[in-house]
Amino acid sequence: MHPPSQSYGSDEARLTAVRARDAAADGRFVYSVATTGVYCRPSCAARPARRENIAFHADGAAARAAGFRPCKRCRPDEPPLAARHATAIAAVCRAIEEADEAPSLAALAEAAGMSPYYFHRVFKASTGVTPKAYASARRAARLRAGLEQGERVTDAIFDAGYGSSSRFYEHASERLGMTPAAFRDGGRDAVLRFAVGRCSLGAIIVAASERGIAAIELGDDPQQLVEGLQDRFPRATLIGGDEGFEALVAKVVGFVEAPASGLDLPLDVRGTAFQERVWRALRAIPAGRTATYTEIAVAIGMPKAVRAVAQACGANPAAIAIPCHRVVRTDGSLSGYRWGVERKRALLEREGAR
Repeated sequence: MHPPSQSYGSDEARLTAVRARDAAADGRFVYSVATTGVYCRPSCAARPARRENIAFHADGAAARAAGFRPCKRCRPDEPPLAARHATAIAAVCRAIEEADEAPSLAALAEAAGMSPYYFHRVFKASTGVTPKAYASARRAARLRAGLEQGERVTDAIFDAGYGSSSRFYEHASERLGMTPAAFRDGGRDAVLRFAVGRCSLGAIIVAASERGIAAIELGDDPQQLVEGLQDRFPRATLIGGDEGFEALVAKVVGFVEAPASGLDLPLDVRGTAFQERVWRALRAIPAGRTATYTEIAVAIGMPKAVRAVAQACGANPAAIAIPCHRVVRTDGSLSGYRWGVERKRALLEREGAR
């Protein structure tokens, strides 16, 4: 859809769009060039013609009726390039998801009808990740699903599309945060230190592995926070934090009370490739500032994924450390917050953002 405020009703406005190769004007009109006998979409990359040789037409049918033929470069009778790319990349993504093993870059590019170099660029622009990273994320998701269903570890590894178990184990902890057997068994053999504290926003629980913070949750009932952590990792070894860990919890509490102090902690959180991109974007929002869900979607290169961005914010496992409270609606109002809208409002007020 085109912005309602954008008008191409006059020849002057149309000419401006053609000179600017305005993709937003595609589908609104076409223009013909008398010296070449072709008609083009406004965003055509061809060298601009002289004004006296340009005529405007409502659509391709009108241009053909006037005796012009479609440009072979911009193909004005076909969907816009962005739409063709989106269709091709969607088909490639389905092929990756359905393949037993990740297809090669050359094979994917051939299926999309592009050169490998150009395909790589288009795929990353469309999805925000490289084809290899997308395939890795899909394999990891299939592995998680298999482990959660109780499959044997070796079976789950091969069913997920890994050519060998050694190939998987090279990067297993990066994607699962623990060994696959431990993940399948609800965190068996994993050790998480945790501590519950109090802050002005209520109860707070902080849990961490040896890699970094695994969870920060806010709530009203300390016992419910502990039970929630146990439900997430039912077979992990949960150890009450020692004096050193209590100091880390105090640092988190201090940030809740005085956000200007900053909070820079190593994290050990796991999500889908998309969720992790959103969470990185959230960490880039400075204290005292807010961003809209739309702005975050644009920042990660997927402007139409606004709803998915909101869902990724809702899946955030580490309150405060990943500041999803800094994301607001387009009109500046506060939307749902996993730990309560009133806590979100309080955090923003302390940061001076509202």
